[in-house]
Amino acid sequence: MPPVESSELIELQIGAVANGGWCVARHEGRVVFVRHTLPGERVLARVTQETKNFLRADAVEILEASPDRVQAPCPFAGPGRCGGCDWQHASLPAQRLLKAEVVKEQLRRLAGVERDVIVEEVPGAPDGLGWRTRVQFAVRRDGVVGLRKHRSHQVEPIDECLIAHPQVEALGIERKRWPGATGVEAVASAGTGDRLAVLSSKGRVRVPRMDAPVRLVGGKPDRRDRQDRSARPERPPFVREDVAGRLWQVSGSGFWQVHPGAAATLAEAVVDALEPRKTDIAVDLYCGAGLFAGVLGEAIGPSGLVVGIESDAQAVRDARFNLRDLPHVSVERGDVESVLQEIRFGRGESTLNRADLVVLDPPRTGAGRDVVKRVAELAGRRIAYVSCDPATLARDLAFFSEHGWTLSGLRAFDAFPMTHHVECVATLVRG
Repeated sequence: MPPVESSELIELQIGAVANGGWCVARHEGRVVFVRHTLPGERVLARVTQETKNFLRADAVEILEASPDRVQAPCPFAGPGRCGGCDWQHASLPAQRLLKAEVVKEQLRRLAGVERDVIVEEVPGAPDGLGWRTRVQFAVRRDGVVGLRKHRSHQVEPIDECLIAHPQVEALGIERKRWPGATGVEAVASAGTGDRLAVLSSKGRVRVPRMDAPVRLVGGKPDRRDRQDRSARPERPPFVREDVAGRLWQVSGSGFWQVHPGAAATLAEAVVDALEPRKTDIAVDLYCGAGLFAGVLGEAIGPSGLVVGIESDAQAVRDARFNLRDLPHVSVERGDVESVLQEIRFGRGESTLNRADLVVLDPPRTGAGRDVVKRVAELAGRRIAYVSCDPATLARDLAFFSEHGWTLSGLRAFDAFPMTHHVECVATLVRG
């Protein structure tokens, strides 16, 4: 079989959706993963990568369009442009159906689970735009700001991001120059209006005038910025989030859900999944600023115990501050796997190495076999697994099944409209 030259145009009939914002086609017996297309379309595609087993390509001309195709609202979306959005060319209902198919296929293939999936809308972005409250901008050497192209370090300069929340756009990051910076993260709270810019640099950087605090990470302000207190890195600025009747402090670029309605939606879903009781012991793994530990602490009350585990030092400080009024909730700092080996629960001389409930919200890489094994031993009644990656979720569900835990419920949420990402809450029970 002759090799396919990169950038060669090939005609393809598009098949099913695949994880990661791709659709699947075949060319001369080989699988082709194609972006900027939809199932059922016939397209001309430009090959962007060839491997031993498959090709990658971008659809550059639509010969037969899907009825779900729409005009992308963003001028920077499309082949060879910004890589931030995968599905701007699909209607919102179609996007959710595509994401549901991906979750369903990953569960079937990796966990051996057959389950119908419905991706639910998250309140706060009815048109799929203006929702992202945290945006990581890249910076070129000349200080121009943009977003990276798909699977590339190249920067696509932009003057506006349509999925960014209005409070993010109000910072004006894209319309300023950032000489010396390697990246700028815009952070905003839809609930409180707090705003913050987190600036990354390896050397000296000129900080533009901002009407919000600027946290400088890994560099030094230019001498001309010495009088600008907002550019000093000693005290990490934070934003406050208003969720579940509480204010949550989140420092710098610490983890928080980026959709303005996602934190409340997921907190409610976790409580529904775990069905906490007043004397329960609960554990929140990868607890971040303490969201799930806090809502579980409220639901369980002072006759129970809740323990959060988090490795990031600043997140631990935030979580302890956020939960300071709940004496039955504590936060332990350390690697989740290591802390789980040592953890005991109880008061006075009575301690246990079992918990009634466990919630885990690991990074995109998932929990992994060793953490799953310990959680399966630790949990007594229910586990809630929050995941933003269907593949690692399905892999870990297969690990849980090896230890006698069964998937009893699954909810999926469109917490990232216009992208391929989807948030899931899986409920596991023994048996």
